Amino acid sequence: MAAGPKGANRYYGGPASDHFDGSLFFNPGGKPPGRFIDLLRWQFSGNRAKWPAAWPSPYPPAKPDGRVEGDALRLTMVGHASLLIQTAGLNILTDPVWSERTSPFSFAGPKRVNAPGIAFGDLPPIDIVLVSHNHYDHLDLATLKRLKESHDPLMITPLGNDAIIGRAAPGMRLSVHDWGDRVDVGSGAAIHIEPAHHWSARGGRDRRMALWAGFVIETADSKVYFAGDTGFHDGINYRLMADKHGGFRLAILPIGAYEPRWFMAPQHQNPEEAVQGMTLCNAAHAAGCHWGTFHLTDEPIDEPAMKLAEALAAEGLPETCFRAMRPGEVWDVPNTL
Repeated sequence: MAAGPKGANRYYGGPASDHFDGSLFFNPGGKPPGRFIDLLRWQFSGNRAKWPAAWPSPYPPAKPDGRVEGDALRLTMVGHASLLIQTAGLNILTDPVWSERTSPFSFAGPKRVNAPGIAFGDLPPIDIVLVSHNHYDHLDLATLKRLKESHDPLMITPLGNDAIIGRAAPGMRLSVHDWGDRVDVGSGAAIHIEPAHHWSARGGRDRRMALWAGFVIETADSKVYFAGDTGFHDGINYRLMADKHGGFRLAILPIGAYEPRWFMAPQHQNPEEAVQGMTLCNAAHAAGCHWGTFHLTDEPIDEPAMKLAEALAAEGLPETCFRAMRPGEVWDVPNTL
């Protein structure tokens, strides 16, 4: 962990690398986020599909068991990019958001259209929280403070995000890392921090000051890849994951928030690209997230699931191997590797 912020970066100060120029993080060989004028062009295009005010999940809220032991792997969808992963006696949350809005304001901004798939009070003991980056639909300080008070989990996140989380939740057990780092979490399990093609910001003056990442959860029996929020980036990171890890029992991949492509493609993959990513990283199964809870982009609410089914059919893959997860849905993932 770096000694502290310096220069223009309020979150992180450390040596330059292939993805940090000494002041800001960047995607090697990739594309930065769009310019403000491009954002305005998109926002005023008038092409955003109308979403319903409420879109309840067909699944009732889940009430997870306390622990899942051995080589069993259970995945429960909370909503958007928030999932509960239970395996090898560990309970792991990804990008937990229980708030009503993903916004710096309690009265404005994207509002959830379905309830969390697990009521906060029904969570089992949470051991580890993975926070991929600092956008409001992934880093929800109100939820992190609740988790600190109720569960005191180990929080694993990329460089710079500790400056944000630590101020809001004093005493949070933070483990902050660069791409390529490994964190041993006991019982032979480890968390790997891996590249994603994205960006970061909490406002208009802190773009790319904190790092973004995906994660690999490694146990004695299998590996799970949580890609975080990512553009496809010609499949570069998926190939890297296959080369480094061999393959995955499960990949948790974003399938939503992808339209319009001229603006979103570098940072948000679409369902067709997610299917390619599943194949490229050698995942036996995949779970689709980042869709159907918060209205962030132009596509209709149900389009990601339909496009995912079409992409699987085009590749001759069964729909059962890649699920577009809905809140409350529970999946006991087979171990077929």
